[in-house]
Amino acid sequence: MRAIDHRPGGDVSCIRLTDLEAPTPRAGELAIRVSYAGVNRPDLLQRLGQYPAPPDASPLMGLEVSGEVISAGNPLHQHLVGTRVCALTPGGGYAEVVTAPVAHCLPIPRGLDLRTAACLPETMLTVWANLIERGQLRAGQRVLIHGGSSGIGTTAIQFARWAGAQQIFTTVGSPEKALVCSELGAHRAILYKTEDFQQIIKDETQGEGVHLVLDMVGGPYMSKHLRCLAPDGRLVQIGFMAGSEATLDWSLLLVKRLTLTGSTLRARSHDEKARLCKSLQTSIWPELEKGRLLPLIHAEFPLEDAARAHALMESSSHIGKIVLRVNP
Repeated sequence: MRAIDHRPGGDVSCIRLTDLEAPTPRAGELAIRVSYAGVNRPDLLQRLGQYPAPPDASPLMGLEVSGEVISAGNPLHQHLVGTRVCALTPGGGYAEVVTAPVAHCLPIPRGLDLRTAACLPETMLTVWANLIERGQLRAGQRVLIHGGSSGIGTTAIQFARWAGAQQIFTTVGSPEKALVCSELGAHRAILYKTEDFQQIIKDETQGEGVHLVLDMVGGPYMSKHLRCLAPDGRLVQIGFMAGSEATLDWSLLLVKRLTLTGSTLRARSHDEKARLCKSLQTSIWPELEKGRLLPLIHAEFPLEDAARAHALMESSSHIGKIVLRVNP
């Protein structure tokens, strides 16, 4: 099969198209003929050697795919052969064939094509797990979502609106991105290059702050978050694009009764991922089938142009998702 390999890792020049033996599904797994694969920041980190695959997973990049089931590792799942699914994979999505646990494979929502479906698993599970479950966002609350124009950000804005957030703040790098975020449901898109999000939130909430911050930036933002949060507020950290070290005034943790938490999806157990998949299918799939909460797709590249897809994501000039076309 055709596949993208990046080992031993480095900048985009290490990405190359190669021929590998197609994987065989183990018991409890399905083999999927990949139509499209989503491109995500964890892929970039894996390429750089900062987000290694689990010991029993494919060393290839690619955490979400869509396609057709071509074989099953257990006769009990043989009836799924020929069905179309989107799947959360432990790795290996940048290839013509990938294996994934049956419990991490989801039916394509009615009305969605395979290209759109490839944007769902990794991104939506990440947002669901951190914004809705860990962050406990509820109707009437205020939320700050960083990176509003990213795949995670555009999804999180829509999920926050769906959850009934009273005010949705987000940070973006350009007026064009601000307009898109506003159209998705953000009440205030803050241009982080020229505006101070801490001051704007203070002014627009009359000093009360936000109940939840979803952040993938880290670094100097972390101390500002403690000041942006309302009493009993929650900071949910899902990445550290600006670094994982910061000096914080920990007294605010006590005075405001704050909760600091975070998570990654890949490190979760098989059963925990399966539970998240069921929750997503129950709560979000009906919305997708009604044409709501749909992912924005900025660009599509053929599999052999995976390096260009990574370069685009690294530039942060995209709005929404980037996908690889494998076997459309």
